[in-house]
Amino acid sequence: QLQLVESGGGLVQPGGSLRLSCAASGVTLDSFAVGWFRQAPGKARDGVSCISGSGGYTDYADSVKGRFTISRDNAKNTVYLQMNNLRPEDTALYYCVAENASWSGVHCRFPGPSVIYDYDYWGQGTQVTVSS
Repeated sequence: QLQLVESGGGLVQPGGSLRLSCAASGVTLDSFAVGWFRQAPGKARDGVSCISGSGGYTDYADSVKGRFTISRDNAKNTVYLQMNNLRPEDTALYYCVAENASWSGVHCRFPGPSVIYDYDYWGQGTQVTVSS
């Protein structure tokens, strides 16, 4: 059974950076597509990014393009989300999710609100707070 654990969240000033990690255990992650979504208090879930199992395909929300980079190290069974130039509106609980579909090695489905529940595995989340 795949288990996902996020880490790397914290408090950062606007313009700062954080790197989130999504560490997998129980199963080798290289056949899984992995996504990140976030949820701020009182707001709907918001897809952030996803990456295919091979790492060759990625997708991003328009709001984070050019600031966030998703990557993976399958040898470490970990997916990363490098977040630069953080803004107060990036404040949220960030979750990673994973699915092992037939296409997951070469494609990922952007984890928007209508797709999130198709991802089979979810982490517990890590809090990111951007504030001065």
